[in-house]
Amino acid sequence: MSYARIIGLTTLAMVAFAANSLLCRQALKHTAIDPASFTAIRLLSGALMLWLVTRVKQTAPAGRGNWPSAFALFVYAAGFSYAYVSLPAASGALLLFGAVQATMIGHGLWSGERLRPLQFIGVLLAFGGLVGLLLPGLSAPPMLGALLMLGAGVAWGVYSLRGKGAGDPTRVTAGNFMRAVPITAVLSMLMLNYASVDAAGFYYAVASGALASGLGYATWYTALPALKNTSAASVQLSVPVIAAVGGIIFLGEPMTLRLLLASVAILGGIALVIVQKR
Repeated sequence: MSYARIIGLTTLAMVAFAANSLLCRQALKHTAIDPASFTAIRLLSGALMLWLVTRVKQTAPAGRGNWPSAFALFVYAAGFSYAYVSLPAASGALLLFGAVQATMIGHGLWSGERLRPLQFIGVLLAFGGLVGLLLPGLSAPPMLGALLMLGAGVAWGVYSLRGKGAGDPTRVTAGNFMRAVPITAVLSMLMLNYASVDAAGFYYAVASGALASGLGYATWYTALPALKNTSAASVQLSVPVIAAVGGIIFLGEPMTLRLLLASVAILGGIALVIVQKR
């Protein structure tokens, strides 16, 4: 794979991941769709797109997904949707990314990894940024939405850890998306009295599932084998930044000083942990 293609695919994947936050926030703030319906449509359209991708690419047969990973995927997607009822896109993406990385770093420590001095400083810096972001104040994100997004991030971190070595990542992700569909159907049935779907909300959910999720993951897994582990982890630091810029440009969200300082602390702290890792 050429260097230009690696850069192009990686950039496209990061934009797609950030677009998930923008599409979800736009749908739940400006259309009539409810979070449960958004989640169901997103997972179903993502499953269909990933199924098509595996057929077209003729991916390796190893890996079909499993129910525990599918449930973690569902918890992430549902928490993500319900959080964006109240959270701005930038704050949501930052909280999500921080929780994902905290989960994976915590798992590494639990497994016996040891932090170097700069890594320890990075963890403290990131934690301080998170606390600063959530402290009460006019510019603080809504606490319920923040907790839901942190839960979604933990679920995605668990999903990512479970996916290591599970087989072809595109096929595994497709299998997990398909298994998550009936789980989210249960949520939709439980929330049937609150169900509401309009055309605009439906299209945003399909775009989030088929394009930002389905094609986004397929693109990322195409580029990932050509990236070093450190590079693959570091490049994901761009996702909250892209989401913040997109929120300002497309959704008219303000960039507060609190969010800016928290972003520098959280992303800078995580960067220290990643760069110092062997």
